[in-house]
Amino acid sequence: MDRMLEQFLEVADAGSFAAASAKLLISQPALTYNIKKLEERMKVRLFERSSRGVRLTSYGETLYKSAHLMRRIYANAIESIDQLREEREHGISIGTGYSTWTQFFKDYLIRHHQAFPNVSINVSIGNMMSCMDHLLAGDISLFVGHIIPDFNNRSEVEFIPLGMAVDAYFVRPNHPLLEAQRRRDEIFAWPTCMAFPPENRKLEQRSDANEPRSDWFGHTFMSNSMGACIDVVLETDMVLVHSRQLSSYLERSGLVEIDMAPAEPVPRWLMGIYVLLERKSDPRILEVINAIEAFTPEFGLEPVD
Repeated sequence: MDRMLEQFLEVADAGSFAAASAKLLISQPALTYNIKKLEERMKVRLFERSSRGVRLTSYGETLYKSAHLMRRIYANAIESIDQLREEREHGISIGTGYSTWTQFFKDYLIRHHQAFPNVSINVSIGNMMSCMDHLLAGDISLFVGHIIPDFNNRSEVEFIPLGMAVDAYFVRPNHPLLEAQRRRDEIFAWPTCMAFPPENRKLEQRSDANEPRSDWFGHTFMSNSMGACIDVVLETDMVLVHSRQLSSYLERSGLVEIDMAPAEPVPRWLMGIYVLLERKSDPRILEVINAIEAFTPEFGLEPVD
C-alpha cells in the first residue's frame, strides 16, 4: 500500500506524530513532512493539531475509512499471491490408478511439466481405494480414476465426471478367439486375466454394499502389475480384460483386441476426478482440475450418458 497512507493511518491510530514516528522508526520531522505532502495532494487538511496531539478532520475521517479498507485489500492480495507462489514453487500431489496412469494421465503430466518446468509434481499410483485413503488423509490433493461404487463418504469428497471407459478384451496373436467376431459369453468361456490389486478389507469398510463388485474377482490371474498380466497373456490362452482406451499401449506390447459381435453390450465405467470438497475452491486445485478437463478429449473416453 502507498507509504504515505500507511503513515497517515499510524498517526491517526496513535493520536500524535511523536508516537507514530516511534512506531514507524522514522524521524518526527520526516513524518510531519510526509503528512503535509499528503494533505497537499488531497488539497484538504486531514488533521487538527493541538497541544494534546492530533485528531482527524471530517476529510481525514473519510480518508481513514477508505485507507483501512485499502490496507485490508492489499494485505489479502499479498497473502493470496504468497500462497499461489508457494504452491507453484512446491508443486502439487496427485493420485491416479495403475491403469489410468498409462492410459492418459502420464501424457497430461508431461504436458503440465512442459508448461511449468519448475513446478514439482508428486504422483501417488495405486488402486482407487488406496488413492481415496491418501486423499482423505491429505497426502494428495486429488486423484483421477474410475468411480468407486457405493462409496459412502459423499459428504467429504466430490466426483467430477470426465467420461466413460469401455471394456475390451485382449489376447495373444493367433488366439482362437481372433478367428471371428465374439460375444462376451464366448470370451468368458476362456480363462481371464485382470490387472487390478484387490483390497477386500478397505473396500468393505468404505462401501455401503456388503460385498465388493463381483466382476473384480474370479479371474484366473490377477496382478497389480500390468507387465505381469501382459507376460502371462502372451504365453497362455488367457484373455486380458481391460479398458479399450488402453488398446494402443497393449497392442504395442504384443496383444490383440478381440473383435466384438455387433450390438454386443460391453461394460462401461465412469471415470473422473475425486477431490476433497474443502479444497476444491483452492485456486491451484481448480487450475489442475480445469487443465485435466480441457485435456479430456484426448483421453479417448466416451461421453457420459
